[in-house]
Amino acid sequence: RAIELYKNSSFINDDPIQIPHSFTNPRDIELSGFFTAIISWGQRKTIINSSNRMMELMDYSPYDYILNSSQHDRQSLSDFKHRTFNGEDFIFLITRLQTLLREYSTLENIFFSEITKSSNPITIEQALINFRKLIFSEGETRTKKHIASPLKNSACKRLNMFLRWMIRNDLVDFGIWNAIPTSELLMPLD
Repeated sequence: RAIELYKNSSFINDDPIQIPHSFTNPRDIELSGFFTAIISWGQRKTIINSSNRMMELMDYSPYDYILNSSQHDRQSLSDFKHRTFNGEDFIFLITRLQTLLREYSTLENIFFSEITKSSNPITIEQALINFRKLIFSEGETRTKKHIASPLKNSACKRLNMFLRWMIRNDLVDFGIWNAIPTSELLMPLD
């Protein structure tokens, strides 16, 4: 059965989820998971290599790097490339995340910032829409193609995979986010 294959700690060794598993700080886990997820298309080995390169470029401390890097520091990211995701995209996301993390502290708070203020039930769809709205609040950028939107009828597979990693708590997934209980998920994460 598929569940036995994927809900098994040995699965981690050959999957991109090994990248966030190499960290212990929850902020590093969520940021390494986010960057790994958004470049997760293509061969697993290539995704893992590119994700490792991203972590290396962020000095293996993504949270500290994003919060404290200067525009000058980020220029060293300009040569990064994974398929159509390039240095411009990497720099854009780090720059936006720096601003947003200074306001919201965590990626979880960014995803759920507007939703938790409401009395309506929280949905993954709303979280995805909210995150994209906040990331791209400063205008057009080529990076938009790397952050899917349910408003454009996208299944948002990579972002949903990332959310699964953060929300579910099992041998593979981390379960470090609490803004939305797994039982209340309205968009399937499988």
